[in-house]
Amino acid sequence: MVPGLKVLLFLSLHLLQEVKSTIVHLNNNGYEGVVIAINPSVPEDERLIQSIKEMITQASTYLFEATKRRFYFRNESILVPMTWKSKSEYLTPKRESYDQADVIVADPNLKYGDDPYTLQYGQCGDRGQYIHFTPNFQLTENLPMYGPRGRVFVHEWAHLRWGVFDEYNRDRPFYMSEKNTIEATRCSTHISGRIMVKECQGGICISRQCHRDSKTGLYEPKCTFIPNKAQAARDSIMFMQSLDSKNTHNREAPNLQNKMCNGRSTWNIIKKSADFQNSSPMIGKVALPRPAFSLLKSKQRVVCLVLDKSASMKSGNPITHLTRMNQAAELFLIQIIEKGSLVGLVTFDSTATIRNLLARMTSENSYLEISANLPRQVGNGTSICNGLRSGFQAITSSDQRTSGSEIILLTDGEDGQISSCFEEVKSSGAVIHTIALGPSAARELETLSDMTGGLRFYANHDVNGLMDAFSGISSRSGSISEQALQSKALNIKGKELINGTVLVDSTIGNDTFFVITWTIQKPEIILQDPKGKKYTTSDFRGDDKLNIFSVRLRIPGIAETGTWTYSLFNKAGKSQSLTVTVTTRARSPTTPPVIVTAHVSQNTAWYTSPMIVYARVSQGCLPVLGASVTATIEAEDGHQVTLELWDNGAGADTLKNDGVYSRYFAEYHGNGRYSLKVRVTARKTITKVNLKQPNKALYVPGYVENDTIIWNPPRSEYSVVVTDTVMVNTEIPRGSFTVSGTSFTVSGAPHGGGHTPVFPPSKVTDLETQFKGDNLHLIYVIRMSKRSWHIEDFNKATIVNTHFVTPKEAGSKEKFKFKPENIENAILRSEVSNIAEAVKFIPGLGTKMPAPSLTIFLFVATLFIF
Repeated sequence: MVPGLKVLLFLSLHLLQEVKSTIVHLNNNGYEGVVIAINPSVPEDERLIQSIKEMITQASTYLFEATKRRFYFRNESILVPMTWKSKSEYLTPKRESYDQADVIVADPNLKYGDDPYTLQYGQCGDRGQYIHFTPNFQLTENLPMYGPRGRVFVHEWAHLRWGVFDEYNRDRPFYMSEKNTIEATRCSTHISGRIMVKECQGGICISRQCHRDSKTGLYEPKCTFIPNKAQAARDSIMFMQSLDSKNTHNREAPNLQNKMCNGRSTWNIIKKSADFQNSSPMIGKVALPRPAFSLLKSKQRVVCLVLDKSASMKSGNPITHLTRMNQAAELFLIQIIEKGSLVGLVTFDSTATIRNLLARMTSENSYLEISANLPRQVGNGTSICNGLRSGFQAITSSDQRTSGSEIILLTDGEDGQISSCFEEVKSSGAVIHTIALGPSAARELETLSDMTGGLRFYANHDVNGLMDAFSGISSRSGSISEQALQSKALNIKGKELINGTVLVDSTIGNDTFFVITWTIQKPEIILQDPKGKKYTTSDFRGDDKLNIFSVRLRIPGIAETGTWTYSLFNKAGKSQSLTVTVTTRARSPTTPPVIVTAHVSQNTAWYTSPMIVYARVSQGCLPVLGASVTATIEAEDGHQVTLELWDNGAGADTLKNDGVYSRYFAEYHGNGRYSLKVRVTARKTITKVNLKQPNKALYVPGYVENDTIIWNPPRSEYSVVVTDTVMVNTEIPRGSFTVSGTSFTVSGAPHGGGHTPVFPPSKVTDLETQFKGDNLHLIYVIRMSKRSWHIEDFNKATIVNTHFVTPKEAGSKEKFKFKPENIENAILRSEVSNIAEAVKFIPGLGTKMPAPSLTIFLFVATLFIF
């Protein structure tokens, strides 16, 4: 008897590719190709389009002034959803889509307020993912609370385009300066204002001066900095976008910009960007042109499969590449592609054949008609360009444009002529998603994806790799209800009985399929729902003519919430691999399931540059915290590395508890393609949804005008409507979930791995310190100084003895005491850490006297620790 297979997670987790490609480019100082996309769930409202136009027009002028006449917005596209009525002025999108938009307008699925924010979790100078505005922000008068919308947009654009960070800090609104005075955390200490507390009782509110906390030496927790309406200071927009001022920098402030960028100003980071390096200020009295807008309307999805049936597809063990391809393609056609989509099929070897022109997927028969034409025999030769040309022909012969259509190209063979059709591919306007099957697949495949904004996958030895890849090519419309969510069991080899469970949570269950695959002989199947209803082998359907070793069962209606159990009995005379794959969709378009988006920091890497692996776990727009997330990276030779990803704000992780789990990967094992798998496990007690969204535009509490404090309405608290299908601050269902992610390529790496490391340790970003008695307690310590500007010349800082320190595993916290002594030199050094401040009151002087403070910062030096 084979031991029972415990459930792999099916809590509605789905791994989506999130390698953001953008068509934005800078042309003679003007940004072109900015895409602002409206979510399908947003009701039609013409005022929204007008508000967006006004915001961008205002932002263009402000950006031009803030960047010293260097940048402005020239043309933008506003993408409206298919759910809106058609109009003559709406054009057809090319490669613009919701999932690749630079700016999205969408309601958060769980209401936490209308603060604009940028999804940004890269390193200093790295481009963000997208800017998020809500319709309510666009249609409501927010001037007193946020300032002009155009300035808010420029604030967020700096996050998105140049990878700078906020210069305020809600968690540390005040700090002790080097002059032993309390300062508000802001970009310039020359920004004037008052520090007050607003107290309300019985409908009557008063403002009073703040008291100092006897323990911290800072102001009481309710204290607020109220800026003067009129400012003479030169300020950075990354502090308070509403103030009419320019650009200076306060490197002392404990904000994220100083922490992530080593105390450098936002302007310093912008000046080092490619945009800045490749442009010059506009000279003379040049009239700034108004931005031009194109209105686009999303169209029904058009997809053509272009599949390899060359002789090499006959290879593979235990089943051929052709069989694996057909298994995955059938899964895509029947379970992944959205209803109403137009789908065609082309197969190729040295020549190409259109097997199906575009057909609309309206019923199960539509899907089966195309899947019946999947290739059963192989041919000779490999001509990818012929396959692509026939794919274009299948689209145009069906009265559709190639522009904005998608092609899914799969091959396992080499072809030295791919570059001959690059120009045709570019001019087609089509999006090419590529799937490389095995290490011999043509090396130029990824170029096709990169030049068209498509996804790229690599499947090697894993029998599930191709099914995972096809599952990842889901809707680009932004509608969660259209996306198929997938769970998968492990490959099991055995001769007897396999038992397992699948958990369906309350947010999913629509359009649910169970799929069983095998490698030798179909097993006996028993499936039971949470209420005890049983399905057996005879209920599962398959196409024996295709001989793809696969059967499926579609659950009628909505799948029951709870634990489904299954048993597979292996009737074959020897061991075989059996898999269970389950796909489903969201139960309701208004109740988001938990999803996972995963990618790497770059599509290609050199041996001397580490890669960052990211996995974002979220429910709607809210991050999911406390999950156990691991990544498995596999090289072409089969060598695997498993990494635990962290959301603790250390190493590659930018922000703690933002639902983005990340880790550096540097253990390259030769050149070529690397595949990525991410596994998410919901912990028993601490996995929950976080209602806080970091990196928001600053909500201004009020202003001082004519010596009078004018308070804005208090910022609305997070309001959440909890129903029986929404999980908020509770556990998400327990279990494990594994699925493939993006692929990347490596060059310049020594063969076989195991070589001397060439990467320095990660920068310490969470250094903390405090006095306990006369001792200074720190988490990490290497050097210290009483002057933070010594960070520019590290050798001027006081040396700290670390001989007694035994480093723990990367990411672990360390605490120790120290006295200033010598430190050994090392070959590989990290960047200098964030600055930590310790304040100690001198007994008897009282809290009104200046308090001595000590500034601490460090680097980590080692030959072997990453």
